[in-house]
Amino acid sequence: MDREIFKYERPFELESGKELSELEIGFHTYGKLNKNRDNVVWICHALTANSDVADWWKGMVGINDYFNPTEHFIVCANILGSHYGSSNPLSINPVTGQPYYLSFPQITVRDMVKAHQLLAAHLQVNDIEILIGGSLGGQQAVEWGIMEPSRIKNLILIATNARHSPWGIAFNESQRLAISADRTFYANTPDGGKKGLKAARSIALLSYRNYKTYNITQQEEEDLADEFKASSYQNYQGEKLVNRFNAYSYWYLSKTMDSHNVGRGRHGVEKALSLIKARTLVVGIKSDVLFPIEEQEYLFRHIQKSAFAELESFYGHDGFLIETGQLTNIITSFFKTDVKGKIIELQQTA
Repeated sequence: MDREIFKYERPFELESGKELSELEIGFHTYGKLNKNRDNVVWICHALTANSDVADWWKGMVGINDYFNPTEHFIVCANILGSHYGSSNPLSINPVTGQPYYLSFPQITVRDMVKAHQLLAAHLQVNDIEILIGGSLGGQQAVEWGIMEPSRIKNLILIATNARHSPWGIAFNESQRLAISADRTFYANTPDGGKKGLKAARSIALLSYRNYKTYNITQQEEEDLADEFKASSYQNYQGEKLVNRFNAYSYWYLSKTMDSHNVGRGRHGVEKALSLIKARTLVVGIKSDVLFPIEEQEYLFRHIQKSAFAELESFYGHDGFLIETGQLTNIITSFFKTDVKGKIIELQQTA
């Protein structure tokens, strides 16, 4: 399935009041809308992913998986600020004829959702049967559930929160410090800040996994004094991101995540969460140090028609991308449960 590009050739106003003179959103669709137009599954992706969800979420999206194109019309749209087909800091600024780089306007999660609402209209998608996302994708999903409560029928929030924590912001700021320490970041070239981005990814990875993950996967069999597995792993993961992403998008998207606060302008977080009408499944990961499970428990307590499940994984925050079998069992159980306005706690199935 090839990526498509939606072009919105009118000014797009951001939450800040600034504008993009035009907007592009990269997206993938799988399957077709049925006659009743009630088979839409909209998947919101995380920080450095892209709209090809069948590629990065194998085990969840595919012919033999829970979300399959024979039954569902699956949509995944690239987030605003990411260079996988959407308007981003490397896009051409029509005023200057050059890429925006650091003159790109700051964006928020609400801006991302607003852009995807335009895409939904373009695709003639009215109601969304299932809206799902993890991490930054979950932040988008909870925002959308608040912004258009009658449109979203079922909401699945995984390893995410209602407001980004000081802990999460500190991790992101540390990554931005690494990027800005690379002088090439200010050179305004497409590959500027690559060394800084590599270091930033190494920092991020520590928050995506945890002590136990490294102790199991990177443990040495010999008594070494240098050249450890854990060291080469950090270098490999940093280089891997550098080869597919850019420092400018990473910088802006990390700030977008920091800005996440569903209570902003809505009389507080709890008031905002009370606006959600969708049947909601909240999934937390016990070993997640970046989005601790208390954050998902908070969502569960303050969303009216909600259920909660814990995902067991030693992979930490990345568990939702890896433990697709467990996640499928949890989602299957959720859709067999009649919530009817009650809060039901789901037990994880083996």
